[in-house]
Amino acid sequence: MRHPFERIPGRTVLFWSLLGLTVASGVGLIALDQRLRTAEAPKGILSLEFAGSAGEVRRILGSWDDRACLDAAFILGLDYLFLVAYSSLLALGCVMTADKLRARGSPGARLGGLLAWGQWLAGLLDAMENAALLAALHGAEEEIWPAIASHCARVKFGLVGAGMAYSLIGLIVRRRAA
Repeated sequence: MRHPFERIPGRTVLFWSLLGLTVASGVGLIALDQRLRTAEAPKGILSLEFAGSAGEVRRILGSWDDRACLDAAFILGLDYLFLVAYSSLLALGCVMTADKLRARGSPGARLGGLLAWGQWLAGLLDAMENAALLAALHGAEEEIWPAIASHCARVKFGLVGAGMAYSLIGLIVRRRAA
């Protein structure tokens, strides 16, 4: 099954636009996240993403004041923009890498389309994770919300890592060809 980005000619402008949006929203997320770092949440919002249990979520939220909880909610909202940007950027990177590998006759080109779809799956998992974290942030006590967030985060980061690695291969191939 072909990825929609394979049908777009002249993808360079799209690539740079997505990169700019990813960097801009990512910088905003990082800046806001600094205020969420406490002894109970040393990794800020990531600590909440990987909490895994309602008790751990309560412990993290208890370490945040009202301002930090508002920042966390804003981060989760901004992350919806970020997830569209990074997942599309990485999907496009995978497609562009597959094109380069295909031109060289590499069997690794077939992996690009699959990984491109995987990046959009990562974005969907990120959206599900955010919804679960927002439920927990708004007082939902059920164990299911932190568990959903944690499982989605683990799979998401695995897919993103694979997409980044594959896209990096494309940069290396492009540099060697130049």
